Amino acid sequence: MKQLYLASLGCTKNLIDSEVMLGKLKDYTVTQSPENADLLLVNTCGFIESAKQESIETILELHDLRKEDSILAVSGCLSERYKQQLQEELSEVDIFTGVGDYDRIDELVKQKQNRFSEKVYLADGIEDRVLTGSSYHAYIKLSEGCNQKCSFCAIPGFKGRLQSRSVQSVVEEVKRLVQQGIYDFSFVSQDSSSFGRDLGNKEALIELIHEVEKIEGVKSAHILYLYPATTTKAMIDAIAESDTFQTYYDMPIQHVDDAMLKTMRRGLGEERTMELLSYMKSKPGAFVRTGVIVGHPGEDERSFEKLQRYLREFGFDRVSIFAYSDEEDTAAYEMEKTLSPEQIEMMTSRLEETLQTDLEKLVGQSFDAVIEGYSSEHDLLLTARPLHWAFEIDGEVLINDTDDRDIEFGQIYKIHITEVVGEYPVAKVVWS
Repeated sequence: MKQLYLASLGCTKNLIDSEVMLGKLKDYTVTQSPENADLLLVNTCGFIESAKQESIETILELHDLRKEDSILAVSGCLSERYKQQLQEELSEVDIFTGVGDYDRIDELVKQKQNRFSEKVYLADGIEDRVLTGSSYHAYIKLSEGCNQKCSFCAIPGFKGRLQSRSVQSVVEEVKRLVQQGIYDFSFVSQDSSSFGRDLGNKEALIELIHEVEKIEGVKSAHILYLYPATTTKAMIDAIAESDTFQTYYDMPIQHVDDAMLKTMRRGLGEERTMELLSYMKSKPGAFVRTGVIVGHPGEDERSFEKLQRYLREFGFDRVSIFAYSDEEDTAAYEMEKTLSPEQIEMMTSRLEETLQTDLEKLVGQSFDAVIEGYSSEHDLLLTARPLHWAFEIDGEVLINDTDDRDIEFGQIYKIHITEVVGEYPVAKVVWS
């Protein structure tokens, strides 16, 4: 049987598209050895400069490793964003495609043909995805594209405006995956709080929460990537009141200073943003994650210190910090740059040093957690994820005490945090 090597780069939304392609390429067996592959497939990321560099480096590295007569195919955001340039400069690649033909990848490979559809591919839930990386968890994409006009983001330029799936198509996909043994779900998109707005339904996300709650076999779910200007208190309430969805709020704010939020074209000012975050935090057991950008044009020491102070005082459970990336075809690209890359790097480091996650507060607490397998830290330790933490995002807990009982990986156990060692909480399994 022919062999396939897949390099899926970038975000979880890319991973879903990669899994759709694997479902269309079932004539191949997946290999972890690119030098043995008959087909090498790179699903690229083109969001920021570092991701673009990683995509190009991966393509060239795989070309150097590939065997004679193999096929090297490139898909995804980088390929879509720079379609003309890449086809002219990367003669190493046999097939180029963008973000519209994931469900036709088998045809393109057979015909050894480039293809760039005008529309972005939007899953309908019928595709036979091949899930990767977990026996119990799956990502579900709610929509493609974005209607927001953030100054720093190039995504709307090559993925277009918001295109939502129907609530029913999402529900049907969840039901199909539950039948395959999946019980934990992460719902993702560029802007999940806008889900359904293009279809005239501003309550679609709330409807989805209620519909997923009815599906027998779904034990846990998260919604990722809320956008401040389209997140409502009703959404926050629906998540908090759900017995299925974790009280988990992932809302990248990018900044808190009014002038910076206006420059970034975020659509919501400082007061309303802080009000939403405080409302989230007020919910019992809430886990609040955010993301910020450091070094955007217009940021100065005053606004940076204001951001730093707010993040420190609010007490987020997790904060993702990104150094500004100057991307062509964005509004920020045309703005005056007052900070050098070296200054931005120093500011980013300052913020990272300030915002070390306080893991000690977990000691003495007990959680439902999935024990996933042996830890890479030590072969005598197990790794677990508390169910209220997002899959692959919020870290891991090390298990050093199972009372010498058998553990079934991928199943839920009660754990009790006993200490913190270095960067890791350490726990024991509670059996009664």
